Amino acid sequence: MRAFLFPGQGSQSVGMGKALSQASAAARDVFAEVDEALSQKLSALMAEGPEDTLKLTENAQPAIMANAVAVLRAWGIDLADKADFVAGHSLGEYSAFCAAGTFDIATAAKLLKRRGQAMQAAVPVGVGAMAALLGADVEMARRIAAAAAEGEVCEVANDNDPSQVVISGHKDAIDRAIALAKDMGAKRAVALPVSAPFHCSLMKPAADAMAEALAGVTLSAPSVPLYANVTAQATSDPDAIARQLVEQVTGMVRWRESIANMAAAGVGEFVELGGKVLAPMVKRIAPDATVVSVVTIEDIETASKEIA
Repeated sequence: MRAFLFPGQGSQSVGMGKALSQASAAARDVFAEVDEALSQKLSALMAEGPEDTLKLTENAQPAIMANAVAVLRAWGIDLADKADFVAGHSLGEYSAFCAAGTFDIATAAKLLKRRGQAMQAAVPVGVGAMAALLGADVEMARRIAAAAAEGEVCEVANDNDPSQVVISGHKDAIDRAIALAKDMGAKRAVALPVSAPFHCSLMKPAADAMAEALAGVTLSAPSVPLYANVTAQATSDPDAIARQLVEQVTGMVRWRESIANMAAAGVGEFVELGGKVLAPMVKRIAPDATVVSVVTIEDIETASKEIA
């Protein structure tokens, strides 16, 4: 069995999609559709930068989706024919649902633009922060977060793999967690270069904004079931999808459990589209699985020979 995976924020870089666009008319069409939907030359920003503008949450989110879907379109495969499941890390869920036909590219781009704006607006710059706890599992991370909170928000945001968990919340609480982490058993703690505290309860205003945005969208059942971030279980029900996309704004990304559950269900091959950030996590969660990252035309050509 095979699952296709879609990366989240942090996988953006200047130059993303440029060579792909030059080599593939199908990829160019994806970027043109996103540009039109957003009334913005996002493809030019992706190709040429500047980096500071690209990494703004409202730009990075639709850009990462566009790049991943462009890789799939350039490849020209039928997802329903090649995949048993899909999953996406945080905003990558939108990419996965777009690829599986739950909504179209223009809708995905608009939703992610709105999501990025709402997440940035939810907490003033400098008030929130995130940190990665390395050499820590989710239970250790919860203990560290609880010890550091002191009445402020300090929560587990991403359970990425058995040795990497991300926490999110008020900056002072995250700073306390970083200071406590090593003494409480973590190998080390690293502040993340993010502009807002994603996937914690401080994002409630953004969740409300996404509930409103998704209420205006008709969702179709995906052609391939998706393992949802907030449940780590497969879903194909449009009503559940809409609810879970709202819940994941404040909820923990249960990535480790999602990959482990797919592996337990029989998935032995994982294909990451448009990035190379998820593959190392997958190998730490399911070491016996085959993991392939498909980003370039050359990657597509190689994968086409290997994936029947």
